[in-house]
Amino acid sequence: MSLISAKNIEKSYKTGGGEVFVLRRITLDVKKGEFITVMGPSGAGKSTLLAILGMLDGDWTGEYHLMHHPIHALKPKERIALNRQYMGFVFQQYHLLDDLTVYENLEIPLSYRNVKRKEREAIVADTLDRFQIVGKKDLYPSQLSGGQQQMVAVARAVVAEPAVILADEPTGSLHTSQGKMIMDLMKRLNEEGTTIIQVTHNETWAGYGDRIINLQDGWMVS
Repeated sequence: MSLISAKNIEKSYKTGGGEVFVLRRITLDVKKGEFITVMGPSGAGKSTLLAILGMLDGDWTGEYHLMHHPIHALKPKERIALNRQYMGFVFQQYHLLDDLTVYENLEIPLSYRNVKRKEREAIVADTLDRFQIVGKKDLYPSQLSGGQQQMVAVARAVVAEPAVILADEPTGSLHTSQGKMIMDLMKRLNEEGTTIIQVTHNETWAGYGDRIINLQDGWMVS
């Protein structure tokens, strides 16, 4: 059974001149443990597709099942609950909270899931150790390099053991050696069983995945 099953997903905007489509008839199955890369030129709909799969965008048509949940039929509140339960996000711009320490940034996804304080402490300590950032736990994002910030962002994405990590240009702001560090880390997480869907323009990073999905003008192309 697929972890993610999307059928005829379409997204459009109304404009003065009619309707502009961002995604057209996207049909996609993702199995548990896959590492998928989404590629295509700017404006092809890659980030939009990621936002829909991550339940950050509810304004689309078609069918989308995440495990046994019919996402297309759920209320916004139910989608948000599933987003917090199953999804981890890594963005190009890190999106760490500047006024929180590394430790506090990692704790946030757990507090959303009502994990008890003692358990939160144990999970965060374990994650800091796993990502070798124990020494950075009391620092603020502004005190870290770009690569270190993205390392923390990936740690935050996986701290609550999501079923899926959605990564939108996760190495876009990094130089090559930092990018490789992040991609090696994601590959390791994937080998440990986490399903990953990444958007990238980089052919080398695309090669870390099991298969590539190409988008062009909102359509999937082979």
